[in-house]
Amino acid sequence: MLRPFDFLMIGAMLAAATVTYQIKHDTDNKAAEVRRLEAEIKLEKDTIELLRADEALLAQPSRLERLVTTYAAELQLVPTEPTQLARPMELPMLKDQLPIPEGEEGTESVSAPSDPIKDLITTGSVDR
Repeated sequence: MLRPFDFLMIGAMLAAATVTYQIKHDTDNKAAEVRRLEAEIKLEKDTIELLRADEALLAQPSRLERLVTTYAAELQLVPTEPTQLARPMELPMLKDQLPIPEGEEGTESVSAPSDPIKDLITTGSVDR
């Protein structure tokens, strides 16, 4: 005859078996999901590699030159002029062409003022 304690032990064993089965089932599902995601990542990496190879093939200078010659009349391509990228006034000055700030004429250099604490740039935000 079964005692009440035996019923309690059987119930605990069934609960433990159910939880164990559920954990194993969830783990199997997660492992399958991880494998699926890894396969998807590999496919994406392979696709990117293939696209980079295609781009390198399409951008070969000899191929582009051949296309320019073939379609020259239709496209009317001309070389890029340097002024299309930047005008001379938009380029920065050379160091030797920089104006010397007031009070620093002579032997002192522009990069090393006589008073290192004095700031040569005035922003107007702080009174000095």
